[in-house]
Amino acid sequence: MDVNAIRQQFPILNQEVNGHPLVYLDSSATSQKPLQVIEAVDAYYRQDNSNVHRGVHTLGTRATDKYEGAREKVRRFINANSTAEVIFTRGTTTSINTVAYSYARANLKAGDEIVITPMEHHSNIIPWQQAAKATGATLKYIPLQANGTFTLDDVRETITDNTKVVAVTHVSNVLGTVNPVKEVAQIAHQNGAVIVIDGAQGAPHMKIDVKEMDCDFYAFSGHKMCGPTGIGVLYGKKELLEEMEPVEFGGEMIDFVNLYDSTWKELPWKFEGGTPIIAGAIGLGAAIDFLNDVGLENITAHEQKLADYALENLRKIDGISIYGPEKRAALVTFNLDDVHPHDTATVLDSEGVAVRAGHHCAQPLMKWLDVVATARASFYLYNTEEDIDRLVDGLLKTKEYFGDVF
Repeated sequence: MDVNAIRQQFPILNQEVNGHPLVYLDSSATSQKPLQVIEAVDAYYRQDNSNVHRGVHTLGTRATDKYEGAREKVRRFINANSTAEVIFTRGTTTSINTVAYSYARANLKAGDEIVITPMEHHSNIIPWQQAAKATGATLKYIPLQANGTFTLDDVRETITDNTKVVAVTHVSNVLGTVNPVKEVAQIAHQNGAVIVIDGAQGAPHMKIDVKEMDCDFYAFSGHKMCGPTGIGVLYGKKELLEEMEPVEFGGEMIDFVNLYDSTWKELPWKFEGGTPIIAGAIGLGAAIDFLNDVGLENITAHEQKLADYALENLRKIDGISIYGPEKRAALVTFNLDDVHPHDTATVLDSEGVAVRAGHHCAQPLMKWLDVVATARASFYLYNTEEDIDRLVDGLLKTKEYFGDVF
């Protein structure tokens, strides 16, 4: 990978923040956008702006072709069987909520179980809490090991014949843990359960094959993988989606409407009520083209080197606590002794280094870690070892500053 050439495709990186060249280490929250994506969205609004599916004029046809072309790009990107299995949503949160409302509430009853983990993002906890309350099902958690992983024995002991839904993150947004989702899917299916995978931190960084992992549902967001905000994907096995009812009703998703009853369009459109996120889908398609051109395998290898380099160098700092397993995705979550992570992030920002600080929408995991909040540096294809050197230098200055204060 020619990282310097890649960086030139991201105009936002070519700026100074607080008098220093920007080092952006917050891609787990949202990634930056390459020119290819920015120009694709701009071209749609400049040349093709029209609603899709409904018009027969030239602009409508061009917009529809680009929108549905993006769906085909997603299908190939995740290796789904059909575009009927690719639902465009606002993002991972909407995708998971769609499953929790449409599938879980229709199929769960008192005595059934929903199994998740303590490392989940709030978006993969709260929908299942609400589904459990609505149906009388029981919410259960796979226990975590001390290093922030779980074992397959933990999974087998938690999932039972009463389990109907297993929901697990592909990659933890706090710990960097890469979960064995294929093996979890096998255990879920052996017990008659479906599996829902939160792929928000997986799809941007590694090759995804929904058929190979045999997941029932996979959710991810465009804005974390070089695409626009406000667009995401719900993959679902066709036989499951066909049985599910829509969660939004109105134009676009209907087949026929009379005064007292209506029928729905076929997949995938029955889940896409109203004017869809046309520009977002087109931008996501352009982002997929960009990632494919770079190569997901190349991105994964580059990020692994960055993660290893970051761990090696951050551990040289006295008084730093690093959370998560040794083998991890491209992020490091940490705290400096006696320094609140918000203060750490503020000092780093004064040095032009952008990191995330807070509970990262993972308050149950913060409680498990016995902390209120943490700082997190997350890496992507445009980051370099020099970026990590700047992070380390900024942390040393943070320690020096707060050492002088106290």
